[in-house]
Amino acid sequence: MSESRPGATRYQRTSGGLVGAMIVTVLFVVAFVGLRGFVRDNESTPVHKVDYQTWVKAGRSDGKLAVYVPSPVPDGWRATSASYETGTQPAWHLGMLTDDRKYVGVEESRDSTQDLVDEHVDPDATRGKDVQIGGARWQTWRDAGGDYALVRRLDGPDGTPESVLVVGSAPERQVRDLAGSLEG
Repeated sequence: MSESRPGATRYQRTSGGLVGAMIVTVLFVVAFVGLRGFVRDNESTPVHKVDYQTWVKAGRSDGKLAVYVPSPVPDGWRATSASYETGTQPAWHLGMLTDDRKYVGVEESRDSTQDLVDEHVDPDATRGKDVQIGGARWQTWRDAGGDYALVRRLDGPDGTPESVLVVGSAPERQVRDLAGSLEG
């Protein structure tokens, strides 16, 4: 015979009790996440503008790349990143956000057009039909994520071939308009 202590009760473990405890726990977690999302500050991080003209001056004084920039930058667009790297492999970068917060970037280097596409668009990008913009022939490219790119090869200021790429998540027309406004 088993002994029982006075006043002691025996806890019955059932699968129904386990399921009930799990439901209560899940409801608590969902309520916590919902409440936390309701009281959280959801303001977006402000976009910081950069003064890219300093980089343009540095790049152009280096004399290795033309350092193409849009003239003028479209109304409402903001330059958010810029850099110029000198040396045997000079490279120019200008990143911008459109007024709709879509990205458009200009990349310039002595790399081949294919190398620029592989690095800044996608190694698996698909080439489209060439287009004429501002009297120049540009190759068109698209990636699986919807980015659109234009790239062309030309002679740099010292006669060394260079490539210029304009790429972005912005609509195709905006990317083309920006490419047509580039001045070096």
